[in-house]
Formats: sequence, C-alpha cells, structure tokens
Amino acid sequence: MCGRFTLTQSSEAIVKSFDLSEVPELTPRYNIAPSQSIAVIIRERESEGNRLKCMRWGLIPSWAKDPKIGYKLINARTQTLAEKPSFRNAFKHRRCLIVADGFYEWQKREKYKQPYYIHLEDRQPFAFAGLWETWQPKEGETITSCTIITTEANALMQPIHDRMPVILTSDAYEQWLDPTLSQSESLLSMLKSYTSESMIATPVSQIVNNPANDRLECVEPIELN
Repeated sequence: MCGRFTLTQSSEAIVKSFDLSEVPELTPRYNIAPSQSIAVIIRERESEGNRLKCMRWGLIPSWAKDPKIGYKLINARTQTLAEKPSFRNAFKHRRCLIVADGFYEWQKREKYKQPYYIHLEDRQPFAFAGLWETWQPKEGETITSCTIITTEANALMQPIHDRMPVILTSDAYEQWLDPTLSQSESLLSMLKSYTSESMIATPVSQIVNNPANDRLECVEPIELN
C-alpha cells in the first residue's frame, strides 16, 4: 500500500518535469497523510492541456452517502480497478498523475515496524498513477478526491512490503491522462512495478509515524541497530 509520501520539490521543478504552463507555489511536504490536500495533474477534455489541481487524498465515489468512505479508499489495487464499483468508472474516465518525490513504507519486525523512505535515485519528482472523482453533498461544497494505485512490490520493496505504489514512467504520462482512452487492457499494461535499479530505500526515524510531524527530519536516514 501507500499511506504516506513526500513532495518537497519547487514549483519550477514540477513545471519542468511535467511540462505544465504554471504551478501554484507549493510548500515542501515531508509527511503527506490521507485526507490531506495533495497536488494532482489532470486533463478533463481532449482539447485541454494538463493542469495541476489540489485534491483530497482518499477517493469518495460520486454515489457515496458518507465522505468517510475516502479513508478506506486511499489506495486502489491494480488487480481490481476494472471491476470494483468504487474505481471502475474513474478508471475509464478520470485518471490522474499524483505528484510526489518519495514515499514511506513500514517493514514488520519482531517488536515494531521500521519505516523506510523510498525515492528515485536521481531525486527527481515523479507521478503515482491515480484516479479521481467529484462528490456533491446535499449541502456544502463539492469535494474532489483521489486515490493512489498500487501493485506488487519490486525486488527492492519485497523485503519491506509486498505492495508498492505504481510509479509511471514519464513516457506514459500523456497516454494515462488521455480522456479518450478507455480500453482496460491498454491502461492496465502501464501499471507495473517500477524498476528497482532506479530506486533507493533508506531506514528513517519513527517520527514519521505521526502525521503531525511534517519536517525534514522525517526523510533523514538513520542507522539501524
């Protein structure tokens, strides 16, 4: 799964990596948690360009009666995207790029869980494959929300956890966002485990366990006993 991630890059770096015309000023985030607002890239119509939008992390399907369902839908498994009612419509019509530069996973040990920080070797921003939805309550403002797609762990991740978020390669961005593409087979072919050789995993402090701790110390490597 993916329960925490980071986005510490400057707006300029994100513009360059994702070929956007503009990006609002973003505050470095070292411990992004479910239900928080995150940076997402979408393309709603074929004639429009890509744009960055802030969304709530934890997908709320349009048919949901209670927005609290979003806490259970922070991740979507690749294996069930095309069939599960919570995701299948968004999978066909509302796909997105969730902007990040690292994520956390916890390795089970005998008496505790050891957090690891995982990022690309070149430290560049990247995109998780995601889905998004809009939900209109009976009263109040519309909520736009999203979920991160996960798949089987690669060789680097396997000793830590059996699943990992889908990190798309840059040449898949345009196809993933294409609103005219709805064939499940073509879409699912993009949702693979990222190559281990391009990633680094380092143990970090357990301060990351508390989402209130959102500071540089969260990503700093530690020595294990």
